[in-house]
Amino acid sequence: MPLDRGPSPFTPSHRRFEAMSPLDSEVHPVFHAGRVAVITGAASGIGKAAAVELAKLGLKIAMADVLEDVLALAAKEVISIVGEANVLVIPTDVSKIDDVVRLRDRVYEAWGEVAVLLNNAAIGPDSKSWKMLDNWKKTFDVNLFGVVNVQQTFVPSMLHQENQAVVINTGSKQGITNPPGNPAYNAAKAAVKSLTEGLAHELRESPACNVTAHLFIPGWTFTGLTARNGGEKPAGAWTAEETVLFMLDHVRAGEFYILCPDNESRHQLDQLRIMWGAADVVEGRPALSRWHKDWKSLFEEYVRDGLANME
Repeated sequence: MPLDRGPSPFTPSHRRFEAMSPLDSEVHPVFHAGRVAVITGAASGIGKAAAVELAKLGLKIAMADVLEDVLALAAKEVISIVGEANVLVIPTDVSKIDDVVRLRDRVYEAWGEVAVLLNNAAIGPDSKSWKMLDNWKKTFDVNLFGVVNVQQTFVPSMLHQENQAVVINTGSKQGITNPPGNPAYNAAKAAVKSLTEGLAHELRESPACNVTAHLFIPGWTFTGLTARNGGEKPAGAWTAEETVLFMLDHVRAGEFYILCPDNESRHQLDQLRIMWGAADVVEGRPALSRWHKDWKSLFEEYVRDGLANME
């Protein structure tokens, strides 16, 4: 086993954000009353929380989800905030392109624009690298091709709008650090990271483009997807509302990678985990060396040293 621990645990970065508007602007060009948000996976969890928070800002909300009964219940809360005339409830299976086209058409017929496209629908069935092929297909159909379907259907229309707009794709830290346990979910979310990076590049290279893309990377968030057995929120998790508010603040700032902390993992720890994983490739270490018996103690030492250097 090599003794070299790899690169320095933390090298300060010089971050440059292409902000959509000044941070001290009273009214952000996207997140303000009268504009339109489309949210997939809106029946519960982060999607519902986003619908509620954007409704509080006075946006018109189109809520899409495959779970019709749960969606209708969530919509009642949003309607109580912004009024029935400002809420569309559209049952949608994002894995079916015809459903997504119908969603787009309903929104544009009603309101004529989309300011916020939150591409959030996801599922998390169990998977194994050499088993559960049906679960792999279901996961990719929703978590990857659902994002592709929504992006391909909505972005061409958004490009022709006069006012600024954002596409926010919900990824996951699991798509970056790839922890063992659910390889299908991890692989789909890794692909979402890649396609959102590609979208961001293509948009910024398009002349006079008023649309920006953002990768939303939630931390440990207490939702129906993560709390399959119900129960109370673990102390280490954030609520969906906390995660959404963090995301909105950082989209306002023009950031692309919106890496959310939680009550267990602060931002510095996330940085170290991501950097270690990238160094697996550079240093030629075993795959997922964080969890390898010969490397686990070195990783823990790397994190201790790295956090100490950040103090």
